[in-house]
Amino acid sequence: MLTRKGKYGLKALVHLAHLPFGQLAFINEIAVTNKIPKKFLDAILGELRNAGFVQSRKGKGGGYRLARPASDIIVGHVIRVLDGPLAPIPCASRMGYQRCEDCEESVCQVRRIMLEVRHAIAEVLDKRTLEEMRDAANDDIAASLKYQA
Repeated sequence: MLTRKGKYGLKALVHLAHLPFGQLAFINEIAVTNKIPKKFLDAILGELRNAGFVQSRKGKGGGYRLARPASDIIVGHVIRVLDGPLAPIPCASRMGYQRCEDCEESVCQVRRIMLEVRHAIAEVLDKRTLEEMRDAANDDIAASLKYQA
């Protein structure tokens, strides 16, 4: 399950992706616009900065911006940084694999279906970019405006 941390991180990145590449955004602007607690967002953006997704500048005129184009940021990578492995259980994980002590993996039906779940999740998230998320949001806004007219 996507945690609140993962959700807020993606929302903040989509916010930054709407800006012209390289333009800075104040953390308060991101927090208020996306209804994210500022203190929590500060910690999330710190993790995203350490992972190379965003850059920050301190002081007057400071803020956050994407470290690379939105088309180069894979959604699955962001989620793994913020929330850890995609698999619902450790024995089905590729990145955070841990052997179960209570079953025989080769015949465990729970593990088998959870491997399918992990694969399906990765299939979607590892093929989607931040650019696609941003553009889908733009399409949703345009459709909403058209519907209201």
